[in-house]
Order: sequence, then C-alpha cells, then structure tokens
Amino acid sequence: MNNIQNIVRIDEYSMTPKYLQLINSILEGMQSGHIRKDDVLPSINELSCVLETARSTIERAYNELKRMGLVASVAGKGYFIVHTCFHKPAKVLLLFNKLSIHKKMIYDAFAATLGDKAAIDFYIYNNDFELFKKIIEEKSGFHEKCVIIPNFSDDKDLGYELIDSLPKKKLILMDKLAEGISGNFGAVYEDFENDIYTALQQLADRLGKYHTLKLIFPQQTYHSQKIIRGFRRFCRQYDYKHEILHCLQHEQIEKGCVYINLVEDDLVILIEKMMEGRFKVGTDVGVISYNEIPIKKIILDGITTISTDFTLMGEKTAELILRNSADRIAIPFKVTVRNSL
Repeated sequence: MNNIQNIVRIDEYSMTPKYLQLINSILEGMQSGHIRKDDVLPSINELSCVLETARSTIERAYNELKRMGLVASVAGKGYFIVHTCFHKPAKVLLLFNKLSIHKKMIYDAFAATLGDKAAIDFYIYNNDFELFKKIIEEKSGFHEKCVIIPNFSDDKDLGYELIDSLPKKKLILMDKLAEGISGNFGAVYEDFENDIYTALQQLADRLGKYHTLKLIFPQQTYHSQKIIRGFRRFCRQYDYKHEILHCLQHEQIEKGCVYINLVEDDLVILIEKMMEGRFKVGTDVGVISYNEIPIKKIILDGITTISTDFTLMGEKTAELILRNSADRIAIPFKVTVRNSL
C-alpha cells in the first residue's frame, strides 16, 4: 500500500487505545476510497516499524478487523481487504478534564455501551483552557458528537464561551451543566446542591452524635460552588455548627466533628492528622468522602462515601448518542454507609 502514513495514523496525544486508532484509520480509508477491496495491508512488522508501535497493537487491530468480516489473512501472503461495506460508526470526540479512577469508570461504561456503533477519539485536557481550545479547534469539525466534561482551572468563562460556540446538535455535556451554555443540547450531569443536601439527609441519624460539620473545599478547585450551598442549607436546617475549610494544613482535629472531603489528597492529610491525634474514627470524629472507589471499602475499616453513579453516567451519555437525543439527565447520588461515620 502506497503512502501508508497518510492513511493509517496514531495520535500520541490521544487517550484512545492505539489499536482502536488504527482500526478507525483503516475504516476511514475504506469510506474515502483510499482503501479498496482486495488491497493488501502492510505486514505487522512493516506497520509496527512505520508507526513506531508494538507488533501486538497492530496484530490486535488486524484481528478485530477480521472479526468484523472486513479483513482476511492467508499464511505467507499477509492480510488483505475482503469487504469495504460496513455500518459507519458515529465519530465521537470525548474530552475529559482529567483522568482518575472514577473518570475511568465513566469511560469504561461509555465505551462498552457504544460498542462498535461509535469510534471514540479520547483526549484529556488537564483543566487547561489553551489545550482544550487547541483540541476543539483541531478535532471538533471531524466528529458528529462532542462529549465534554467542562472543568477549567483558569479562564472558565472563555472555556464556556468556546463550548457555547459549538453546534448544539453535536454537543453533550457530562458531569455538570456549565453556566451560559444555551440552546438545545444533551447533558448527563450531577445536581451538586441537591445531591449533597439529600445525601446528608440520608445520613442524619449517623450525624446525630456529632456537633460540627466541616466541608473541605480547596481554594483553587473546579468543583461547583453549589456544593457549598447545599452543605450550608442542610446545616442551617438541621441546626449544625459548620465551617468551610479551604486547607487542612493548620486544622486542629477535634472530637465531635465530621469532615467531608472532595479530593483524595485532602483525605490522605485528614487520615494522617487523625492517626497522629489517636482519634477513633466513627466515634470521636467522622469522615465522609466524595466519590466511591474500591479502596475506600478498606481504609479506616471502611469510609462512608457520597458519590455519583459513574457507571450510570457513562451508560446514559452513550445512550444519548445512540438515540441522537438532546435529553438532560440528572444522575442520582448514592450514599454508602461505612464505619467512618
């Protein structure tokens, strides 16, 4: 095959697995007519060398194309195209602000639900507006759908303005509804204020043995201020002393307090301080942690969590794409009670 570099390609900055990028490139070549029936594909060794990627990656891609009935192989002759007619998968640009355990849960459920009905182009923009802008400008025009988790460390308004400029028929927001985005677009999101309020209501019996609730809300964060509003609304309604902590560095742990953390770094600091002070967690002090991940079943003999159902978020977002829907779906919060409270 001539000019292979112009037909199959790997984007090192994409989070999409390389074998999937290779499959998508070959499918695009078929659609454009650059790859035709009976064309011989490069050998695994040749393509591995040209793309500077592992032989196992190329082999996995070729085997998946064989499973799809598009490619066959003959010993000694290699791989060749046997069909070029296939169901055209939707091209989806997926933009996450960062990668974490719960973001992986979202991605896994999203990809599994879409299956082979969509080709996912996956990028992480690290909460950085300039990187986000670069990806949008270079990639969004080539995709039927743009799925975005809209969180920015700086230039939030510019980020929202750029998102608002996208055609609404292709836009789906995930995780939160960004302010100022107008029009008829799909969204699968958290209702931050009501989520924490109703979660604390569910924990009211356990909270009854404590006198003060403290929310650890980092000074520099992309988390929604609506979390603070929901926290304060609960504390005022149920007559709890309460405080917003922006940093744990100078915090003196005291009996009768419940600490609610949003980020894992703060949870580590909190646990260290409690161990140093020999506090009995679940009796002297309480801990509630955002975002359910497996390790929290074990830490401190089990940490109580309040968490979005991330698997459901990924599934519902994929369903919007499959139905070409502009529905807006609030994902319910889940409370998991353990010994830390």
